[in-house]
Amino acid sequence: MTDAVRGGAADAATGPGRDHRWHALAVCLVAGFMTLLDVSIVNVALPSIRSGLDMSESGLQWVLSGYALTFGLALVPAGRLGDARSRRAVFMVGLALFTATSVLAGAARTEEWLVAARLAQGVAGGILVPQVSGFIQQLFQGAERGRAFGLLGATIGVSTAVGPLLGGLLIQAFGTEEGWRWVFYVNLPIGLVALPLAYRLLPAPAPPKAAPAGGPRRRGDFDPVGVLLLGAGTILLLLPFVQREQWHSAAKWLLLPLALALLAAFAGWEVRYARRREPLVSMSLFRARPYALGTLLSLVYFAGFTAIFFIFTLYLQSGLHYSALAAGLAVTPFALGSGAAAAVGGRVVHRVGRPLVTGGLVLVAFGLAVAGGVVHLWSGPHVGWLTAAPLLVAGIGSGLVISPNQALTLDGVPVARAGSAAGVLQTAQRIGSAAGIAAVGSVFFARLAGHPGDWAGAFQLGLAVAIGFVLLALATALADVLSGGTGAGPARTASAHAVRPGPAGDGDQAREERR
Repeated sequence: MTDAVRGGAADAATGPGRDHRWHALAVCLVAGFMTLLDVSIVNVALPSIRSGLDMSESGLQWVLSGYALTFGLALVPAGRLGDARSRRAVFMVGLALFTATSVLAGAARTEEWLVAARLAQGVAGGILVPQVSGFIQQLFQGAERGRAFGLLGATIGVSTAVGPLLGGLLIQAFGTEEGWRWVFYVNLPIGLVALPLAYRLLPAPAPPKAAPAGGPRRRGDFDPVGVLLLGAGTILLLLPFVQREQWHSAAKWLLLPLALALLAAFAGWEVRYARRREPLVSMSLFRARPYALGTLLSLVYFAGFTAIFFIFTLYLQSGLHYSALAAGLAVTPFALGSGAAAAVGGRVVHRVGRPLVTGGLVLVAFGLAVAGGVVHLWSGPHVGWLTAAPLLVAGIGSGLVISPNQALTLDGVPVARAGSAAGVLQTAQRIGSAAGIAAVGSVFFARLAGHPGDWAGAFQLGLAVAIGFVLLALATALADVLSGGTGAGPARTASAHAVRPGPAGDGDQAREERR
């Protein structure tokens, strides 16, 4: 039996009984739903926020990008903190903070107040999300783990579908001036119900284990230098993308090489630090092909996946004058298809492996290409209905990509590193999203600048770039499949792809897991 499997069994034993594991997962999914809902629901509330607070364009941009920036910043340190100390405690802190900052955002009276609340809300979301993946790794193994990740994917799909609809209904019910406040207040009852359930149902941390004889390594170490290097590198990497509309100078792109230098320094520091203590991120994770390729696939896929909604809603609302509610209805087929397929994909991923993700990417590319063709041939007020079927196909494909890929990527990761490994994966998704929106948005707005009013043409060009990212993700998945890395079968993934201890520093951690 591998160290990964031993570690998983040991930690799972400290959690709730088998009959209550799914109840614990339900609490995690409710909290995850809340953080994901807050992304899609706020998008449709921006006109109401502008009207209610007389907010500047720069302030509106920070309402969106500030949340994304601090969310990405918190993921890895929070994941590591949950691994090292107590996932339940970190989860509850994140949940309480997210609920409180939602109320603060809803009560905002000035632009600065709302932006500050959103920055804090992003930190809270970044604290909360990696614990969900960590708990799935801790509580489930084999086919059950794939099913749990499938339910997480279904939650993502449902939150994406419900967000625009719920946001539109709240604004319609409470009016343009005050309706946006209820977009944030809606999190309060969810948080108040989820907090006591989290304390009751989520597994308590195992008693602390003694350090191995003769070794200075302690699992509770937090690596502050690594946190600073990774945090600075992540901020500098994301900032040019999230501020692309406000920071017009080309000098912003000079931050990218500096960010890469800091991230390289972080990797070097982690290798050195691992010789003595437990690092923030174990570089041995990237020696496992499923983890390395799965993280790369997520980065590239999210660059295309996220940008689709960005340009489609712009096209519908600004080009075709759809209301926020109508635009939300138009993207619902993608979200519903994604949610349904994710639940099914989670049940079969342990048998099919990486070919399932490959097939999903083919469906996404095909569905998006057909949607682009529909806009080219029949651009007009009924395009939302005409694109429903191809977007449903693309959504089904997406549901077979995100959750199955996450399950395959994290399958061989020891439970003791589940939070930090999930944090790295989710940070890659955030970076991909920011870069994709910047690239696709640049093409979209460049077309409009050269051909004013050609919203359909701008959408088609932007969609072509998004499909290009999806095809790059498909090439990554095919490379893994053709080289024999199918990832199918729990026994194979547990033994062949488990993250192996390194010669310098990982041995103590492996011994600690075997104790």
